[in-house]
Amino acid sequence: MAILTKAPRGTQDILPDESGKWQYVERTVLSIAELYGYKEIRFPTFEHTELFARGVGDSTDVVEKEMYTFNDKGGRSLTLRPEGTSGVMRAVIEHGLLGGALPLKVSYLTSCFRYEKPQAGRLREFHQFGAECIGTESAAADAEMIALASQVFDELGAKGIRLEINSIGCPKCRKTYHEALKAYFTEKKDHLCETCLDRLERNPMRILDCKCPECQETAKGAPTILEFLCDDCKAHFEDLKARLSAMDIAYTVNPTIVRGLDYYTRTVFEFVSTQIGAQGTVCGGGRYDGLVEMLGGSSAPGIGFGMGIERLLLVMEASGAEFPPTAPIDIYIGSIGQAAGIEAAKLCAGLRAEGFYAACDLNNRSVKAQMKYADKIGAAFSCIIGDDELAAGEASVKNMKDGTEEKVKFDGFVDHLYNTRIDSLCEALEDI
Repeated sequence: MAILTKAPRGTQDILPDESGKWQYVERTVLSIAELYGYKEIRFPTFEHTELFARGVGDSTDVVEKEMYTFNDKGGRSLTLRPEGTSGVMRAVIEHGLLGGALPLKVSYLTSCFRYEKPQAGRLREFHQFGAECIGTESAAADAEMIALASQVFDELGAKGIRLEINSIGCPKCRKTYHEALKAYFTEKKDHLCETCLDRLERNPMRILDCKCPECQETAKGAPTILEFLCDDCKAHFEDLKARLSAMDIAYTVNPTIVRGLDYYTRTVFEFVSTQIGAQGTVCGGGRYDGLVEMLGGSSAPGIGFGMGIERLLLVMEASGAEFPPTAPIDIYIGSIGQAAGIEAAKLCAGLRAEGFYAACDLNNRSVKAQMKYADKIGAAFSCIIGDDELAAGEASVKNMKDGTEEKVKFDGFVDHLYNTRIDSLCEALEDI
């Protein structure tokens, strides 16, 4: 029976004390995305397996080792989404979204699933904020996408994050690069894992992304893609760097970045933190100019990123970022007896309709227990309604901070709390 009370390995519960932080981050990232013209899109948790095999790439670690794939009752192979971009592209194609004004800009908050060894910042169910800009091949879109992510980090107080960029070229120049990589790794076959020996024939660039320590060491001497870029890809990369510099966004060119998915072309980038251990990539993305066509749509270049919410929160906490306080309970209305309890519930309903956070007794507690509860939940004000209060149509409302009390008519509770808020605001302004 113990298994019923323990979450599956690699998953976590977001408890009430922590959910406020998540809500704050989610509100912030979506509001920043709106400033750049990105509208939210939502898409299914699972897709046809072929979507990811074709889009992500059947030679990637994600497809080969990490996907949660199953057959449904109709015998169809389905997969829990390991990333967001492929599902977005499928929705874009299916609903003809590229027939409108371009570029199309969408953002999303979603959960993803990968079978990996759980550790800090890496879970089997994890959450991402993503953004996709489809219908432009301009380096201006790349720079704007990076600027969006950078503004998120600045706004949320996530510090110590560096931007690393690279270009992995287009199919034209990558063909020459693949030949150079194949020649290099063929001479070092004895130092490659079995998976990479298979990749050597299918996609030697994937060897650069292998997690095997011996393969990583072997790859250190491999030629870099920047040596093989065609003139168009070089010009695109130089344009990106010029735009980032113009926006005062610091970056480092890292020629070893290839990203873990096959659909990337030209620009790839990562935002990396040194504050959260080995899993330091907080955000990664790049250009995918051939993905829409690869999935059956018309030719439409694009760029996007995925930002890990769990890792972002870890960086924020390590940076000492401030989170907004939990909304305080405005008033707790206690009661003695059934009639008073009904009146307390009525008052709470009226207060809530006006936007106040009000609570009343649900457990038939004693007066003493109710007041302890009011203090424990952090109520700003409290009162107790009994027979005398019902007869008078008013109650003594106590300020839980300073202990002062004031008689307030039942129909005056809203005005009393409004005036208190105004007084508090005026005091705060005087202190500025």
